[in-house]
Amino acid sequence: MLFEMHDEYKSPQPQRLFPEKLFYKIGEVSRLVGVETYVLRFWETEFPFLKPRKSKSGQRVYAKSDIDLIVHIKRLLYEEKYTIDGVRRKFGGAEDFKGMDLSDGNGIPVETVREEKKISPDAERILNMVKSRLRNLLQHHFGA
Repeated sequence: MLFEMHDEYKSPQPQRLFPEKLFYKIGEVSRLVGVETYVLRFWETEFPFLKPRKSKSGQRVYAKSDIDLIVHIKRLLYEEKYTIDGVRRKFGGAEDFKGMDLSDGNGIPVETVREEKKISPDAERILNMVKSRLRNLLQHHFGA
C-alpha cells in the first residue's frame, strides 16, 4: 500500500495522500490503512506492541510509526495469511517493536518498496549477500 500520488502536472515529486502530522486520530488511520476502527481497537488487545498514545480526552492518537506497524500487521494478516498468533510469534511479543523503523527513510514501509519493485535486482542481490554473511558471522561467533 503506497500512501502517495502524483499531481496532474506530472510533478516528479510524489504528493502524500495524507498530511504529515505528528498524530492521527483513529478514524483517520482507519481510512488511511483501509480497516475499520473496531479492527484497530481489536488489534490493540491482541498485539501488545501496538500501543497508540491517548490524548487528554482519552482518544487514541497514532504516530507515523504506529501507522507503519498497522500496515505491516495488515499485510501479514490479509496478504500473507498469518494468524493473529502467527503475527504475535513473528514479532516475538516484542514490547519494544514500536520503536523500530519499518520505513525506507522516506516514510514508505520497506515491504511496500519491495512489492513495488523499487529496489533494483543488483541492490536486492547485494542485500541478500550481506544478510547471508551476517548470518554466517552470527553462526560462527555465537552458534546461533
